[in-house]
Amino acid sequence: MDFVDLEQALSLERFGRYMAWANGDRARAIALYTLNTQLSESLYTPLQMLEVALRNRIHAVMHEAYHETWFQDETIILKPRQIEQVGMAVADIEFDKKDVTPGRIVAALTFSFWTTMFGPDYETLWQQTLHGIARRPDGKGLRRKDFSGPLHPVRTIRNRIAHHEPILNWNLRKHYGNIVTMTEWLSPVAATWCRTHCRFEAIYPQERIVLHEPE
Repeated sequence: MDFVDLEQALSLERFGRYMAWANGDRARAIALYTLNTQLSESLYTPLQMLEVALRNRIHAVMHEAYHETWFQDETIILKPRQIEQVGMAVADIEFDKKDVTPGRIVAALTFSFWTTMFGPDYETLWQQTLHGIARRPDGKGLRRKDFSGPLHPVRTIRNRIAHHEPILNWNLRKHYGNIVTMTEWLSPVAATWCRTHCRFEAIYPQERIVLHEPE
């Protein structure tokens, strides 16, 4: 393999992180870049299911408790950024010359919109309504923080994968476990689907991934 040509394709700045982790060993850097790509690909499956299950459960519960367009109700949606995100979703649907339906808006809203629903400003909504989106396998209820805690790093990892950024320095086994656990709270059958089709366990090395950290 022509390492120089590959480095140029990746950009020296991007590849530099892997070279540092490999302590200057180009073959090792390529291997780390390849592993990062494979793990990113494998995490797409559970991340997709978590996001879809999360938004659909929230919408189902909120629709039943309030009304179908609850996400446009400023007595419910408390964060200005979320209101902007709804407007952007509507604009994107109109740009595509499609009918603006609640279902299309729900599908167009970003993961950020949905994870914000677990912020401290929504504690009252959680206690009154949102707690109905999920249950533990033993039937016990969940706290808002049971979602907000693991969702924050999961959203960061999701965004890093979307922008082709390195994720090898994250505790991916822990976060993968959190993704599947939260999915199971929302929908046990969705979690089973994830375990059946996700390749993360097969790809993640059994031994610790060693990354050199320059002093």
